[in-house]
This record gives sequence, C-alpha cells and structure tokens, in this order.
Amino acid sequence: MTAPTTNALGVHALVWAGNTSDQEVRHAVDQTARAGYDILELSLHDLDSMDLGVARTALDSAGIQPVCSRGLAFDADVSSDDAAVVARGAELLQKSLAATHELGGSFFTGALYSALGKYPGPLTRAGRANAVSVIRELAEQASLWDMRLGLEVCNRYETNVLNTARDALRMADDIGADNVYIHLDTYHMNIEEDDVVRPVVEVGDRLGYVHVGENHRGYLGSGHFDFGAFFHALADVGYLGPVTFESFSSAVVARGLSNDLAVWRDLWEDGFELACKARQFLAAHIDASRSHA
Repeated sequence: MTAPTTNALGVHALVWAGNTSDQEVRHAVDQTARAGYDILELSLHDLDSMDLGVARTALDSAGIQPVCSRGLAFDADVSSDDAAVVARGAELLQKSLAATHELGGSFFTGALYSALGKYPGPLTRAGRANAVSVIRELAEQASLWDMRLGLEVCNRYETNVLNTARDALRMADDIGADNVYIHLDTYHMNIEEDDVVRPVVEVGDRLGYVHVGENHRGYLGSGHFDFGAFFHALADVGYLGPVTFESFSSAVVARGLSNDLAVWRDLWEDGFELACKARQFLAAHIDASRSHA
C-alpha cells in the first residue's frame, strides 16, 4: 500500500443524518461526496437499524472510505466492576468491529472503553483492568482483519476513563497491541488539556485519528480554539492520518441522541454549507502547516 502524502479529510455522518436508515445512509454518502470529502465516519449507536449491505454498496459506488465509531451505554460498560455488564459491552464491541469490517472499514474508534455519559464517581482499578482486557481481545480480532482501533480521548462529562492524551497512552501501553492508536479530538482537548500542542507531540507516531471540532461544536473558525498551533503540531510530528470534521445539531440529530450529546442550542441548520466551509478550513490549515513544517 502506498503511504499517504497528505491527510484524508472526513466528515461525521451526524452532520448529514440522525439515523442509519437506508435513505439516511445514502443521503450521508451522497452529501459527503458532493462536499469533496474522502471519509465518512459512521456512528454505530444505531447499528441494529443499519443495512450493512446497502451502506457498503453506497460507499463503494461513491468511492468514500468508511470509519466507524461508537461509545457504550451504562448497561454495557466495559469499565464496570460488574462482570455481566462488561460482557455485554465486550459483545457489543465485537459486533461493531465486525460491522466496520463488513462495511469495508479498517479503523474502528471512539469511547470503546466506557459508557458515554457523566459518571457519579472516579474509575475503579478493577473497572480499568476490565476495559484493558476487553480492548486487548478486541485488538486481537482486529489484527486478524488487518484493522486498527482508536482510543478517543473524551472530556470528564462524557467518561471517567480517558480524559487526556497521557491517560490514553498509559492505557494503550497496558493493552500492549500495536494496532491500538490514540484518537485526539480538539473539542475535548479544549476542555481537558493544558494546551493544544504538547498532547500531539507526546502522542507522536501513535496518533491514528483526529477529530476537528470548534470549542462550541459550531462553524470552524467561529470559536476560540487555536487551530493554527494544533495543525502545525500535527505537521511537526508528521501526522498523515485522517482528519475528520465533527459537529452536532438537533436540526439533524434525533432528540434522544441530541440529549445524550448535550446539544442544548443549535449553532447551524444547513449541514451542507457547514461541511463545505469546514473542508475549506481544514485544507487551508493543512496546507499552511505543511508549508512551514
């Protein structure tokens, strides 16, 4: 396989569609292609409603590469102390990995290590050990399919397991699989990290996926996140992996999921305009950072 010379650009499907019906998936693929992106990130929160064959055909026909992501629920949380809860989470992750493979994807990422929501207390030692064990087994299966996993670093209001890049590096070390990478997200970094450069440098060649979202998850460039410094850091470490735009609005996302994501105010209504401007923004920052690397 030829090594990439620049970053593939992606967009999250929730910019286009709030569910995974055949019609919505085809719409998301079509809009992704029209907006000029290379990758469509499909959330597997509604996996049981997705026809994987229909989705695979749409993706292949449009020449769009899928990446799949998900978080877990509290009754299927692999960082739980309850063995039955952990087992349900492990089964769900294996099912989601298989779905990613069936869709033609080679990268499965997200908060694979915990439920996505605010915890009432800190992570326990036993809970962390459970998450490490489950993801180690998941990585073994992924390796058989030549797939990679991403550990997305999320803020304290969405998990109590990995809140910083250093947390993720420690967990990846404990998992001990060379197909487990770190997934950084600028929205979460803005809340948890000391700055936007050091985490990128510390992760270095273990960075496998990047989410780009404004500090308020609206139009890129309309908030205060220092994207110039962030993209220069990516260039400095030689990162050539995917860069995916992520934003949520209840104008598209179903109310239940909007509530889970705490979308209390909508910063956009037109997903196509949002995504086109985001692609221009990403490409401009990547080009500027490469020219000064």
